[in-house]
Amino acid sequence: MTRVASIGECMIELRQAPGGQLGGLYSRFYGGDTLNTAVYLSRLGVHSDYITALGDDALSDEMITGWASEGIGTKHVARLAGKLPGLYLIQTDDKGERRFFHWRDSAAARELMDLPETDDILNSLATYDIVYLSAITLSILREDGRERLIAALKRARLLGTRFAFDTNFRARGWPDLNVARRVFSSAFETADIVLASTEDLAPLYPDESNTALLAGISSPEVVLKLAEPACIVRSRAGTNEVRAEPLTKPVVDTTAAGDSFAAAYLAARLGGAEPEEAARAGHRLAGVVVCYPGAIIPRYAMPPKKAPRPPPSRKASQ
Repeated sequence: MTRVASIGECMIELRQAPGGQLGGLYSRFYGGDTLNTAVYLSRLGVHSDYITALGDDALSDEMITGWASEGIGTKHVARLAGKLPGLYLIQTDDKGERRFFHWRDSAAARELMDLPETDDILNSLATYDIVYLSAITLSILREDGRERLIAALKRARLLGTRFAFDTNFRARGWPDLNVARRVFSSAFETADIVLASTEDLAPLYPDESNTALLAGISSPEVVLKLAEPACIVRSRAGTNEVRAEPLTKPVVDTTAAGDSFAAAYLAARLGGAEPEEAARAGHRLAGVVVCYPGAIIPRYAMPPKKAPRPPPSRKASQ
């Protein structure tokens, strides 16, 4: 069975009701970039485990139950006594662009690399076909924790696991941009697949052209999402632009557009698709997700699955 591990932080999500005013009603859910990707991977038929740390509170229990209902494995979710998950609030404008407010400085997930079970979690990475994490994952860890995680990924790759890195950049997580550049460089050198965007990279490498941005990513397979509805895909087969199909519905909320793109891209690659075909799958799913509020769209809104190709052997797909 093809298996993916997604590593990161999930938080309580508060979303204001449409047309809501200050002090109005908010709906409560949960979300986080790597968790969103795990959900969409599971819905696309790829077994996905989520690796994180939560508290021992009722809201954390609710998360575990919700993830299990989506078919996500939770055996590597650490539970910390007396801790809580982080929380974020979403505001969206009339064009669907979102603004986030976070309360997460003492969240349980920040301690993921400092637990008694951390060694077992890191050793388990070699049992997966792909390990996926984002820059947000790395930003919540201390420097020694980031180094410990990257070292474990390097060991896992020696045993055939691939590492997919998403450049999801949030400036508040990187108060020192020089530190961020060093961490990104280390991730690029380690990753087999990088899912990047010009929006993410512009704060780190200002005024760089798309060509220069791609040249600065040493990974063998790179998707660079552009400001317009298109991406550039670079792989051993060459470098090509892949444009998204025009949307037929209005954009409501761009939350999780990149997360869903990542899930569809990885699911397609695991199913035997070439990188350009996988990018088209990413565009298709993201194009649906942005037409619904919140990070996770209703199950009924998921696009129909295409008939999968027979998956390649793990060794042959390296």
